[in-house]
Amino acid sequence: MSRAEPLTTPEHSSGLPWIADAKRVAPRDARALSKLFLDRIQVLDEGTRAYQYARNTLIEMNISLVHFAASRFRNRGSGAMEDIVQVGTIGLIKAIDRFDLSRGVGFSSFAVPYIVGEIKRSFRDTSWAVHVPRRMQEMRVDLARAKENLCLTLGRDPTVGELAEHLGVAEDVVSEGIIAANGYTAGSLDVYPSTGDEVPNARTRAANMGGTDPRIEIIDNLLALAPLLCELDPRERRIIDMRFGQDMTQAQIGDVLGVSQMHISRLLAQVLSRLRRGMLTES
Repeated sequence: MSRAEPLTTPEHSSGLPWIADAKRVAPRDARALSKLFLDRIQVLDEGTRAYQYARNTLIEMNISLVHFAASRFRNRGSGAMEDIVQVGTIGLIKAIDRFDLSRGVGFSSFAVPYIVGEIKRSFRDTSWAVHVPRRMQEMRVDLARAKENLCLTLGRDPTVGELAEHLGVAEDVVSEGIIAANGYTAGSLDVYPSTGDEVPNARTRAANMGGTDPRIEIIDNLLALAPLLCELDPRERRIIDMRFGQDMTQAQIGDVLGVSQMHISRLLAQVLSRLRRGMLTES
């Protein structure tokens, strides 16, 4: 760990230790120091030298969290790792500005979802050659997965109707998704499409495309949901736990809390609506 001394200069009269090179602080020491800095930053006046020092030091001490989160995107093939780290650092800054020690949650557990979410948003906004609505971006993934599954079952490419039936949507939605998927990449007008005649056993480009593992999406959604759950009050978290963690009915929850089933229904609707808005905002 780098040398830490009490601040004595007037511009940094915050009572925080002076850390000359915060990036060299070991992760174990960074956790303890981050708690101290996060506690002090909540009472410092924004815009002062002391506040800027505390905030900048927090960013540098926890930059290892950004590198950890960015490593999972190393093989995405879109942008240099330095760019991904830069985007992830924005998520780290947001986490620092929104963190509340009174929640009793470790900073690293709170910050990683923000970092991952910021990187994912960057990929979503910059990876497509043509911007399309998010629902169509998600439809492209669903279509690719459905087509792969149906090809194995049918032994041929599925029709639009078969894809629609498999996904439980209308055929025009599938058609719109297929058209929108063409906006993911842009081919040069100077390149002629290959017929495959010059290469024996040539495969189409679509045949070489993989699908997105749905389990990764589940993990990402859970990471995004975690900080939102931490913002609920204890009673709301208890209701969510009993309903979705313990699979209790609304009537059973009402009996435990001594209120009516209708009251539980209203509370659940309010909490779920708030969580849904938070997920859409962070997505």
